Amino acid sequence: MNNEKSLKLIMNAALEAASPKGKFKKTPTKPQGKLIVLGAGKAAASMAKEFENNYEGPVEGLVITRYGHFTKTKFVEVIEASHPEPDENGLLASKKIFDIASNSTKSDHVVFLISGGASSLLTLPLSGISFEDKQRINKELLISGAPIDEMNIVRRSLSQLKGGRLAQTIFPAKLSTYMISDIPGDDPAYIGSGPTIQATGSNEDSISILDHYKISISDKIKKIIYKNTLPQLVKSPQYMIANPMMALKSAANVAEKEGYIPIILSDCLEGEARVEGKKMAELAIKISNEKKYKNISLSKPILLLSGGETTVKVIGNGRGGRNTELMLSMAINLNKARNISALAVDTDGIDGIEDNAGAYISHETLNKAVFKKANPQTYLDNNDSYSFFKKINDLIFTSPTLTNVNDFRAVLINP
Repeated sequence: MNNEKSLKLIMNAALEAASPKGKFKKTPTKPQGKLIVLGAGKAAASMAKEFENNYEGPVEGLVITRYGHFTKTKFVEVIEASHPEPDENGLLASKKIFDIASNSTKSDHVVFLISGGASSLLTLPLSGISFEDKQRINKELLISGAPIDEMNIVRRSLSQLKGGRLAQTIFPAKLSTYMISDIPGDDPAYIGSGPTIQATGSNEDSISILDHYKISISDKIKKIIYKNTLPQLVKSPQYMIANPMMALKSAANVAEKEGYIPIILSDCLEGEARVEGKKMAELAIKISNEKKYKNISLSKPILLLSGGETTVKVIGNGRGGRNTELMLSMAINLNKARNISALAVDTDGIDGIEDNAGAYISHETLNKAVFKKANPQTYLDNNDSYSFFKKINDLIFTSPTLTNVNDFRAVLINP
């Protein structure tokens, strides 16, 4: 099996481990009242379907997922909406979730299913903040280069649902939360901005982040943010059914069977994509030159695995997400190293807002670029990594995977 096929086999193992399939073997007992399923995120519909398949009894409710991530369910309504930029469908669905939560009673049990993407999909703003204001702030955050935890701090401060406010609305009904984490470090309060989780910090954090990235808001919005303090919640059960480390460990198991030495660097790698691509190239070259990683000999191929979420500060007008940008930067810095190949994908199957999951690189990448008369540095400078990899036919397509545990990277160094 060639390097590209091996890396994609290992990638598929990671994606399978991130799926909600088989993760709902334990479900709540039937409540005196209704069992209500609510949820949001790229995996929300697939989670709802899997929950229905395992729960013995009638359920009702609604989940929001991204366009293209629809899964047919028996009882739970599924509404698709825009991600990462909110739209009217997301607003409508968020209002419906708020209304269902408001009408739940003490005898009901609300099951909340959350996964990556929920923060953009749950778009209902606090009273007094317009939907247009929320759209503008979100758009500016997306191109600012802010890490996901900072974006989610801002989003929760503007939201009627996030930062624990949905849990506050659900009370006194019983609440259980099932999570698929796309957050470096897996802090439940940051997954989808934590609609049902006790938030930490204060609203001042949000104002500081907006100031830091020079995103302007009116005095009226500032007053609303300060006025609506984050609620104190009653403790409720939380279940993590998939996260980046689970995906990386599954990939490592397959890598061992392929005859590689897998090394998990981190499940929470963050930073500017092009910078991290350069660092990844430097590490791979160092291992290749020294014939070892720390005390591990390069007697067999070494596979570096990592997860997390990098960011892209948009300075050009090209196309491409953080994974293709990281791969392009890495290819430039590897400079045709013959024994190193790599791939990086977003585990939801969508890198940024494009139709690809990520990209693959090898020593052939720059040779292909020369043949196609594509200057890699020019493409990188214009944030146009998608167009570069499309031109050399090295984009990776998975279609929507109906899950999301953030990014997956695999770097293969042969002896």
